[in-house]
Amino acid sequence: MEVLLKLFGGTLNITTKCMVLLVTVLILRVLLFPGFGGNEWRNFVFNDNLTSPSMSSYEFEIRQFKFLVVPQLVWGLNNQKIAFARSCLTARMLNRTLLMPSFSASLFYKEIDQLQPILFEKVFQFEKFNALCSGFVQLGRYNNVLNRTRVLEMTKGSGRKWTLERDLSQLKEYSKGSYDDYEVIEIIGKNPFLWHDHWPLKNYGKVFECLLLIDEIRNEAERVVSRIREVGNTQPIELQKDRSSSQPLPYVAVHMRIEIDWMIHCKKLEQRLNTNQICSSKKEIVERVRNSIIGLKKTPIAVYLAVADKLLNNSSIMEDWGEGFLPFEKKKLGVEGIYSKYPYLIQSAIDYEVCLQADIFVGNSFSTFSSLIVLERTQKMIGMSVASMCEADVRWPSYAYNIQGESNGAMRWITNMSESSLQTISYGTNHIYDCKGHI
Repeated sequence: MEVLLKLFGGTLNITTKCMVLLVTVLILRVLLFPGFGGNEWRNFVFNDNLTSPSMSSYEFEIRQFKFLVVPQLVWGLNNQKIAFARSCLTARMLNRTLLMPSFSASLFYKEIDQLQPILFEKVFQFEKFNALCSGFVQLGRYNNVLNRTRVLEMTKGSGRKWTLERDLSQLKEYSKGSYDDYEVIEIIGKNPFLWHDHWPLKNYGKVFECLLLIDEIRNEAERVVSRIREVGNTQPIELQKDRSSSQPLPYVAVHMRIEIDWMIHCKKLEQRLNTNQICSSKKEIVERVRNSIIGLKKTPIAVYLAVADKLLNNSSIMEDWGEGFLPFEKKKLGVEGIYSKYPYLIQSAIDYEVCLQADIFVGNSFSTFSSLIVLERTQKMIGMSVASMCEADVRWPSYAYNIQGESNGAMRWITNMSESSLQTISYGTNHIYDCKGHI
């Protein structure tokens, strides 16, 4: 720098010298820190009210060399997905890259130390996530950390005294000053699923859109979907030849929550909330599914029953569906072998994808699994610029069988993407958004 100034010293005025100095600094920064160039400037974005409504919008860049570490994600697949999204949005608020968290392959609710960890990239595509969410949130690897010994621990509060406001105040505090000087902030304590929520639903939806299953899992789901369409093809060979390859046979996916553990849980929940719109018997589910879609189908239609077979205490789930409906679960479909070779988390991911691709989905509004599927299906309709999501023949329709709709059918179900938080999805509700508004 000094050489440059001496070189031009006799011919440049003060302003020009300052410009030369500035350009030199920028060139040296690019040479010494190559990662700063394209990526960091490309990630310079405008924060469109990503935190609570009370916080003003501000500009920031997603820093690649400041990190956030979160506890292992636990419980069901979709609780873990919510925990992951909440971790991403927390990192975004702290202006940091989220170090790739571990999911839990097994399902233990109390024995946390027995949970079998599984890397994020064993379930979802790491590079694809960063590409799709570029400029919004970012994942990093642990080998990107330079100093692993100097880590700032951040304890999330718990209990009734730890309010939404206190949690937000803590995040603000740790995003500036001496706290922000640390390369790594590690949040210790409870599962991220239980953290306070400071972000609108659309921001969670953005994170979910970036989560793509790895090829192995997606291919297994495609095998199941192909099998469902195959067994649902009861038309004569002559008619099959006329069917366009771009119009695969339709099927309905029903997230049938009648397992032992669910029935115990939902009965207690109904008593506590003084409602009868959570539990549904097998008979009620069948009746409402039939009444909802019987007028929409033109041919016999396959019905895939997504159910946790090991917890099922009802062998009659495929009975009493009536003419025109061809119900199948994993065993009858002949796909048990696909599921059995994987741990719980992967099995759930396959079932999720099968339900997501269904022409019609029917679930339970108090189920996180069902709620996230409806959210993604709503986003698909929005992405396709559907003029009206309430038309009878609209693509990706969804229903909630635990809430009675027209003609004793299931209630039409759409996710209200303008919600200010994820509350209604992460904990379930019978106040869903249908084609007539909230009920």
